[in-house]
This record gives sequence, C-alpha cells and structure tokens, in this order.
Amino acid sequence: MTLYDPKGNRLYLNAEERAAFLHVARQRPARDRTLCETLHYTGCRPSELIEITPARIDLSGGAVTIRSLKKRKDRSGEQKAVYRAIPVPPDYLDTLNIAHGIRETQKSRKLAHVPIWALSRVRVWQIVKDVMIEAKIVDAGHRSPKGLRHGFGVNAVVKGIPLHMLQKWMGHAQLSTTTIYADAIGKEEQDIAAKMWG
Repeated sequence: MTLYDPKGNRLYLNAEERAAFLHVARQRPARDRTLCETLHYTGCRPSELIEITPARIDLSGGAVTIRSLKKRKDRSGEQKAVYRAIPVPPDYLDTLNIAHGIRETQKSRKLAHVPIWALSRVRVWQIVKDVMIEAKIVDAGHRSPKGLRHGFGVNAVVKGIPLHMLQKWMGHAQLSTTTIYADAIGKEEQDIAAKMWG
C-alpha cells in the first residue's frame, strides 16, 4: 500500500479537498450526506460502511463500531470477526440520529441489526465520486473512496494522533501498514514539521 502512484501523484485527499468534499456532501439528501460523513469521519471502506447497523452506533459514547472486512485468522487458523470503535464528532452523530432515527431503531431487536445504507459498494463509490466531482476535486487517483480513506489517515497523523491509535481506527493488522500515513508530503508534511519548528 502506498500514498503515491507510480508517477508520484498523491492518492489521498488533502485537507482542502476533504473540506470541499464535506461541504458539498452536507448539501445532499440525508442518505448521501450521512454516508459521505461516515466515510469522512471514520475512514472506513465502502464495504465496511454498508454493514453498519443502528446497533453499532454509540450515541452516548460518541463512536461508530465497524467490522473489519480484511480477512483475519486466529491462532487455530479459523476466520475471526474483528471490530473497531471509532470516535466521531457529536454533531455528526446528531445528524445521523435525526436522518435515520438511530435511537428509535435501536429499540427494535430486528431493525437495530438492519444496515443503515441498503446499497452496494458500487453505488457507494458512485455517490462519493459524484460528490467529489461537484466539490471540484481534480480527476486523478485520489478522487475515490480510497482517496478519502487515505485522507483520513493523513489528517490523523497531521493532527498528532499516535500511529497505534490510527492503526486501531483504520483496522490495520500491522502497524507497518499504518506508517505510510507518516509519509505525507506538501502542506501535510509542512504541518507535521511545523510542530517540530514551533
């Protein structure tokens, strides 16, 4: 995994692009808005997003629990489920609750376990791409859900989140995978370096 394509072009959204993406997403209908905000605030993959149920939204604890879909095996070689709780902003949770009736839905044993977004990965990808086009994000390798996920990782490093915490939030099995986010350049690298200069 890398943050750059073979020609050296970045594969992550920078801070300005992330802000533009969020601005446009917030003007969309509730389903698309909350979908985009969830990807933005959790750094999850589209395949992980479409599995999120109301039962996995912790409104009082301020977190969204994601099932990591990368295959993991325990010591016996059996497939194991790995979950990660990602802290998210209260305003986002309020929007999610209002748009999808999370608190009420959690009271129903049946509905609490029905995915919030009944969409395919392809449809999620199309929604994200449409928002990115409207946000005037340049047509390049970073204009994708993966670019949004990578942007989440880079932003976390810039904001000083410890790599072991980011590893947990992103669902990486190895810390070495997470360390790629410390390789950000440009304004992101300047922001990181500014902490050393200040």
